[in-house]
Amino acid sequence: FSVKASDRIDVLPERREVEPGDTARLQVRMPFQAATALVTVEREGIGAARVVTLRGDNPVVEVPIEGSMAPNTFISVLVVRGRVAGTQPTAMLDLGKPAFRLGIAELRVGWRDHTLNVSVQSDRPTYRVRETAKVSIAVRTADGAAPPAGSEVALAAVDEGLLELSPNPSWNLLNAMMGRRGYDITTATAQLQVIGKRHFGRKALPHGGGGGRQSTRELFDTLLIWKAKLPLDAAGNATVEVPLNDSLTAFRIVAVASGGLGLFGTGAAEIRSTQPLMLLSGLPPLVRTGDRFPAQFTLRNTTEQSLEVGLAGTVDAGAADPIALAAQSVTLAAGEARVGEWPIEVPLGAETLRYTITAEAGDAGDQLAVSQQVRPAVPVRTLQATLVQVDKALSIEVARPADALADRGGVEVALAASLGTSTAGVETYLRKSPYSCLEQQTSIAVGLRDEARWRAIADGLPSYQDGDGLLKFFPTMASGSEQLTAYVLSIVKAAGWSLPDAVQEKMVSGLRGFVAGSVVRDSLLRAPDLTLRKLMALAALARVDSFEPAQLDSLAIEPNLWPTSAVLDWWSLLQQESAIPDREARLAAVEQILRARLNVQGTVLTFSDQGEPWWLLTSADQNAVRLVLQLLESDRWRDEVPRLMRGALARQQLGHWDTTPANAWGVLALARFAAAFESAPVGGQTAVGLGEHAQSLDWSGGTPAAALLPWPPAPMPLSVTQQGSGAPWATIASRAAIPLTAPLASGYRIEKTITPLEPKTAGQLTRGDRLKVRLDVDADADMTWVVFDDPVPAGASHLGTGLGNDSRIGAAATQATDLASPDYVERRFDAYRAYFQFLPKGRSSVEYVVRLNQSGRFDLPPTRVEALYSPEMFGESPNAAVEVAP
Repeated sequence: FSVKASDRIDVLPERREVEPGDTARLQVRMPFQAATALVTVEREGIGAARVVTLRGDNPVVEVPIEGSMAPNTFISVLVVRGRVAGTQPTAMLDLGKPAFRLGIAELRVGWRDHTLNVSVQSDRPTYRVRETAKVSIAVRTADGAAPPAGSEVALAAVDEGLLELSPNPSWNLLNAMMGRRGYDITTATAQLQVIGKRHFGRKALPHGGGGGRQSTRELFDTLLIWKAKLPLDAAGNATVEVPLNDSLTAFRIVAVASGGLGLFGTGAAEIRSTQPLMLLSGLPPLVRTGDRFPAQFTLRNTTEQSLEVGLAGTVDAGAADPIALAAQSVTLAAGEARVGEWPIEVPLGAETLRYTITAEAGDAGDQLAVSQQVRPAVPVRTLQATLVQVDKALSIEVARPADALADRGGVEVALAASLGTSTAGVETYLRKSPYSCLEQQTSIAVGLRDEARWRAIADGLPSYQDGDGLLKFFPTMASGSEQLTAYVLSIVKAAGWSLPDAVQEKMVSGLRGFVAGSVVRDSLLRAPDLTLRKLMALAALARVDSFEPAQLDSLAIEPNLWPTSAVLDWWSLLQQESAIPDREARLAAVEQILRARLNVQGTVLTFSDQGEPWWLLTSADQNAVRLVLQLLESDRWRDEVPRLMRGALARQQLGHWDTTPANAWGVLALARFAAAFESAPVGGQTAVGLGEHAQSLDWSGGTPAAALLPWPPAPMPLSVTQQGSGAPWATIASRAAIPLTAPLASGYRIEKTITPLEPKTAGQLTRGDRLKVRLDVDADADMTWVVFDDPVPAGASHLGTGLGNDSRIGAAATQATDLASPDYVERRFDAYRAYFQFLPKGRSSVEYVVRLNQSGRFDLPPTRVEALYSPEMFGESPNAAVEVAP
């Protein structure tokens, strides 16, 4: 309340919970013998109002309850008493002066008028795998009548195990729509002046509120069926068939019904799939090459008699014939479960291990197929790469790096008919990018020219938008970024793709608000870069025809003082918008600025100002490819474009440009360049040879696959010869696996501390132990978007995730006041990743806890810290192998 405590009275309802059609009785505890009361029904407005007379011996008001008042309403009583006759004021006191009191009470109103009762029933409670459950749905109103015509249900069948990890409250639609509403009323009255007080206050402001925004078993999907719209017949009934998969578990079938303008309901049923003999996998989802561990499978006898089970299986690593696992015999008592296991060492070169396990016991049996991801413990990386045109026989001396593993990597030769398709190094870089922010996802989709991937990203964009319409790097972040929004809008339109209309409308609104100043976003580095960020936004708005010349009024146009990325934004804006004042003169000036800054040293394209604002997702590499793309889009400097394109390609290191946005823009520039300048066909064959290994790459079926030639035992020449028409381009890359033996520091230094929490056996790690991992990182400079990437042993599970059955003790172990707070955390099967939107200079620390669930010996790749948009800033630290006892 905003009024004084002395002016308040209690309004006490006879019942706090009422139903539509009831009459609520409320007692008003006023200090007057008689008074006039204004009784109002309020919530986000005035629903009803009337004036009544109250007596001190019966101070009760009655309010009829309507269905529109659900889920809650507020009854306000303003009691006014006039001057008391016969009571004269004194010099110090006026007991007979007019007086008022205010009281308010909240009532919870039932939802009966909005409720649909939903019944979901299956034809039987248990099934065998891959059978079909017949499900009947019946929907009725609260009084048992059929729902309105056009009513429908949304149906989902979900594995109960998934719901144990994280319940899904979203299908309780009526609960969400009937969340408690806030009061949200402000009332002014002149009676305060009449009584002689000097305070205008709110009539009432109760606490709380807010609501209203408020065969072989191998198919194991957690979602069996999803039907967004299942129509009901005139009686409110529907039937549907639910095909079961291979999971031996319980499934929840949920139907969410809606009808008319305000009728909702939810119903659910549970079914189970079972069989007499079950095989359940205990494999870690991900392992690494060289890992040694027992592959465990649980056998369960659900019958009431003993079973003698024969257990056998194979493992397929993909490269050779499947490996047979030794046969076993297991005796299971009635209702007993036991574990069978085989020792496994993950072979080199495998990407997936596929296990096929068979259990037989007379008429009972089960067969299970499970796949296991494989990652390299020492990844094969590109150490050197070059792009050359095979217009004559090539001979290049190559040798394996001295510290590289001999049985991995080699020399890769990828061919392309034109520069526009010579993106093998870029594609490798993008495919191997482990990070998942929205910028990375978008850049990878554009760089790979994978429109299907982009469509999947676009479908999820609403979860990335903040209240202003700006896109966030991760859905859980509080506010979006204007530079990310401008980048996504620009790159998607440049790629010729589309955004969902509603998403684009909000993005445009957010960027327009940012330019106008109504949407405020501070610079991450507190740098004077507002003009640069507005230019990015305006260039993006121009691509979707949402630019107006008046938007330039808030900018000081000084391109000579801007970095090259901002000059390119300004040039793009001038090229697209003919209504900009003095456009031709400004175009000539900006072209002169760019020419003055260009510097082609030998074959490398550079700019005289290399100091780019990297925190705005820009880089010198990105400027080079964007310049070429803009020249191609505007058909300017045509005679110089081939030289600039080669200069931009010469900026590549290890076969790609420096950042993911640079590679996305680069792929678009290459494609546009090929369409404009390269049309000569390539035919025949290209011969590639290194020592005793040789391959002939045939062009008759289109671009041939890349050739990977193993490292020779000693240095020797690589030969590449075109035997046919045309002059293809060859990307030659040296790829090797080099174990990290000592820490690397280039702007970041890492210290990793592992602390066992209550180990079972002192001095050794045992399955079930918990480990607290602490990463201390020393940074040489302030930096935006930094990621800590720390691998975890195969089979380990993260604690503190917030999922069902999580360990609160494990999560509490990491709560320390001196730790840095990441903006987003990924807890994956292979690693813990912490993303920082801004990481200051100095020491920062993070901690996390894992539980060791798998015994064996596990190799780990290095721990890495890197700045996503300043790749020269990174640090790595090697990890020792982890031994876990059973």
